[in-house]
Amino acid sequence: MADKRLSFKEMCSTFDVTPRTLRYYEYIELLEPEKQGRSRFYTPREIARMKLILRGRRFGFSLEEIRQWLQMRGSEGTKAQMQIWIEYADRQLIELRKQRDDLSRTIEDLQKLRDDTVESSD
Repeated sequence: MADKRLSFKEMCSTFDVTPRTLRYYEYIELLEPEKQGRSRFYTPREIARMKLILRGRRFGFSLEEIRQWLQMRGSEGTKAQMQIWIEYADRQLIELRKQRDDLSRTIEDLQKLRDDTVESSD
């Protein structure tokens, strides 16, 4: 895929996103496909950006944070970009750990309630 361009349909299929999502990412300037008439083609640069976008979403970053981070590369260079990434990652790690702890407590509570119910029904 190093030098290959993907069509709009191929991009949707490759990344398992809806056409609406892909158009929205373009609208908010996360992606800039090449346009030929009404057709859109995604270059290796856009494919790499899409991978970063989806990874960022999986980690819980907002689209605005991802957009700002991607834009920094051109204007401020990779050192500034990496520093912002570290700050974002540190903040998100705190949030994800909190969510994990909340989920663990919820699972424990549900398990106890279930076990108590089993005992009382015997």
